[in-house]
Amino acid sequence: MLGSSLRDLPKLRNCIRKRESSWDRTGGNDDRVYIKPGEKKLITDITGIGCITHIWMTAQCEEQYFLRKILLRAWWDQEESPSIEVPLGDFFGMGHAKTKNYVSLPLSMGPQNGKAFNCFFPMPFFKEAKIEIDNGCSQNELILYYFVDYEIYSTQEELGEVGLFHACWHRDNPCQGIKHSPETWHKPGFTGYNLDGKNNYIILDAAGRGQYVGCNLNIENLGKPLEWNYYGEGDDMIFIDGEKWPPSLHGTGTEDYFNLAWSPNQEYYAPNHGILLKGGNNWSGKITYYRFHIEDPICFQKSIRVTIEHGHANDRSDDYSSTAYWYQTEPHQPFSPMLSVVQRLPMEIEEL
Repeated sequence: MLGSSLRDLPKLRNCIRKRESSWDRTGGNDDRVYIKPGEKKLITDITGIGCITHIWMTAQCEEQYFLRKILLRAWWDQEESPSIEVPLGDFFGMGHAKTKNYVSLPLSMGPQNGKAFNCFFPMPFFKEAKIEIDNGCSQNELILYYFVDYEIYSTQEELGEVGLFHACWHRDNPCQGIKHSPETWHKPGFTGYNLDGKNNYIILDAAGRGQYVGCNLNIENLGKPLEWNYYGEGDDMIFIDGEKWPPSLHGTGTEDYFNLAWSPNQEYYAPNHGILLKGGNNWSGKITYYRFHIEDPICFQKSIRVTIEHGHANDRSDDYSSTAYWYQTEPHQPFSPMLSVVQRLPMEIEEL
């Protein structure tokens, strides 16, 4: 299963390539499935030893914010608690129920206007793989086209020792920051101290053995300052195997964790990091970052807690949401209950 780089392509593999898709079983051209409002539909149900290698989807629904209303779930090996549970748009790297043309190594959205979703994270399984789409829209059906490409192996040894893929979504709306008076809103966030990380925004809290491989982070700037309205200056702090503060991995600022610098207001896409939405004037409005640890996965033996400050020393009270991606052995720690459809919706705030 392992070995998908250009250098590994000559290596012969003992596997069978297969695909589950929405092709029209009548032989016509209606190559899609229809999912009614409130309906859940299992789009993939594979039995055996294998690995999903690629997922492609495109979706249409005449309902505002449908990419936050629709959930993607996946289960491996007959587990009861899903290993993936994320709003559809967020899973493919873009929050705020928006789409946009962008390219990263594991995820992308392509023309037209980012409406073609691709995921190249490998997703191994030992017995069974199930993928479900949950249409949380209240009035309109979802039209879904999809491919799920996968490999089937004859023995477990061909799959090797692997962790299973996980992805979960989290939102704090708003984060609980320090109260500021209007007279101090315009001051940059360089005062105050954070000596424990307890009030940081949580991207991932997992137990078991595995490796964290990245996230996307979406911010809605809720500040209305006189002069300065930068949402950042928040250090990332990643606590491995129950370590105390300061953690082994302690960063220097929001944009720094995402491999950018100096309060960026330009959009940029690289294989492993980028900023899909830069916000408006004075960093207002909606922002989306991504960082993938493809060449530098963060390993843990017992647990991991991936956090980031919301503003320096957690002084900001903005709307944060995120999707974390990681691999681990089972059983995994059950996710927090998914927010209701209403609680998942983006805020309607105009950029300044």
